Amino acid sequence: MKKIEIGKQFISNHLDLFRCPICDQPFAEMTEFSLICPNGHGFDLSKKGTLYFLTHNSNNEYDAEMLSARHQILQAGLFDPIIKAISGQLSEQPETILDVGCGEGTPLAKLEKCRQDLDVAVGFDISKDGINLATQHGANAFFCVADLAHLPFNDHVFSTVVDLFSPSAYSEFNRVIKPHGKLIKIIPNSNYLHELRALLFGDNQPNSSYSNQRVYDLFFEHYPSATVNKLCYQFTIPTGLQQALMLMTPLHWGKNQNEDGKRLVDGLTSITVDVSILVNQFN
Repeated sequence: MKKIEIGKQFISNHLDLFRCPICDQPFAEMTEFSLICPNGHGFDLSKKGTLYFLTHNSNNEYDAEMLSARHQILQAGLFDPIIKAISGQLSEQPETILDVGCGEGTPLAKLEKCRQDLDVAVGFDISKDGINLATQHGANAFFCVADLAHLPFNDHVFSTVVDLFSPSAYSEFNRVIKPHGKLIKIIPNSNYLHELRALLFGDNQPNSSYSNQRVYDLFFEHYPSATVNKLCYQFTIPTGLQQALMLMTPLHWGKNQNEDGKRLVDGLTSITVDVSILVNQFN
C-alpha cells in the first residue's frame, strides 16, 4: 500500500481520535483522502500519509540539517535507555500513545518496536520537515503536523502522553488523557551532554551551565503527586557522528562559543545523558 492509503486506513479506523482545530468539533467523515468536520472544514492527507493541522504560520528552530543530525544520533541509540524506561512505565494493557513534539520520529518508532502490544501510536510536531522524516521509519505510528497549544484530538482519547524534551501545554494534556491515564515527561538534568557544553563554552559563560528547575517546578505545580525517576548513563559516540551530536542540540548556535570548540567536538568519544522522568498517574 502507498503511504497515503496507509494513512487513510489509520484515520478511518481511528476517526474518534481527531477533532477539527478550527471549530473543535469531532470529525464526521473521511472522504477520499480528506477529513471533514460537521462545519465543512477539511484537511487533506499528504502523499506521505500525514495530516497538516496548523491553521497559522509557525516559527520552528529545528531546520532540516538539525533534524537530519538528530535522526542519525538517535538511530545510533542515544536515547535507547530512555525509551526503555518509558516502556517500563506503560501498563500491561494495550496503550493509545501520543508523542508530543515527536520531531523526526525515532523515539516513537523505537518505543513501538519495544512494545509491540501498543494499540495506537500517534506523533505530532510543529515541524513539517520533522514529520516528513518520521514517515520513513516504516513504523505503524501515525504522524501529523499540529499545534501543541491547540491539539487536534478529542477529549480523553489517549491512555498515555509522552513528552520527551518538548514544551508542555498541561491544560491540553489534561484534556486529551483518559481517566486513569498517564503523563510521562522527560527533562534533561544539569549534567546532560555536559562534555559537549564544556568544549563549546568552557567556564563562566551563560551557556556553560544549565538548569531545568523552572520546568521541574512547574510540572509539580500541576501534578503535586507525580513521581520522579532519574536516569544517567554514558553513551559511546559512534565514529563520525560527533558533529551530528552537536548539530542535534540548540548548543551549536549558542553565543560566545570557544573558537576551537566545534573542532574539539571531533575528539569526543562518549557523552553523558542525564535526565529526570516525571510521571503523573491520573485518577
